[in-house]
Amino acid sequence: MPRLGVNIDHVATLRQARKGREPDPVWAAAIAELGGADGITIHLREDRRHIQDRDLRILRETVQVVLNLELSIDPAMVALALEYRPDQVTLVPERREEITTEGGLSVTAHRSRTAEAVARLRDAGIHAALFLDADPAEIDAGIELGVVAIELHTGRYANAREGSDRDVELDALRRAGARIAAAGVELHAGHGLDYRNVQAVAALDRMAELNIGHSIVSRSLFVGLERAVREMKDCIEVRA
Repeated sequence: MPRLGVNIDHVATLRQARKGREPDPVWAAAIAELGGADGITIHLREDRRHIQDRDLRILRETVQVVLNLELSIDPAMVALALEYRPDQVTLVPERREEITTEGGLSVTAHRSRTAEAVARLRDAGIHAALFLDADPAEIDAGIELGVVAIELHTGRYANAREGSDRDVELDALRRAGARIAAAGVELHAGHGLDYRNVQAVAALDRMAELNIGHSIVSRSLFVGLERAVREMKDCIEVRA
């Protein structure tokens, strides 16, 4: 069964809508842990649109499971990771005008900067992961950097129409996952996964971790966060 990393960014999005104090993502992390989360994922963006430095500081002190920090490859952002020392840093692309992350990081286009970020994290003893599309060239470039894990961007799969279109995207994820696992790199996945589409991705061979946020936070409005996390844990349980 893959580990479940619960992304709490959207709790902070709701807070920042009024620039107030609630809902507090720190509280959300604690409740997600009670629901069985194996990790807490946050994305500290350069524009601080949701998660704030204060959140990272307190979460590093309070989270009892794996704290996974998503960051751009900007040296100043990597420096924050070195200061607060999360358990894992997943390097992601970032554009100010996007609503949410639109695709994987292009290692081939930003090889030197990505390699520098990975090296700085590795030298500090922080597990470095990359968020990549299911593109063989990008995956091979990421593997060459010696990262601990590669998280496959599942947005194309999640957005595809059910049936043959989605099957094509799932097959691309399957082939990419096999490439990652064959290199001895841990396989992660995330983006757009929900209670209806997650099972097939969770069942991919050697899938180690899924990072899911929007769907869980959305469901929590109706059933509560602890229950929403437990229900997602049930969904990703791979049954023989």
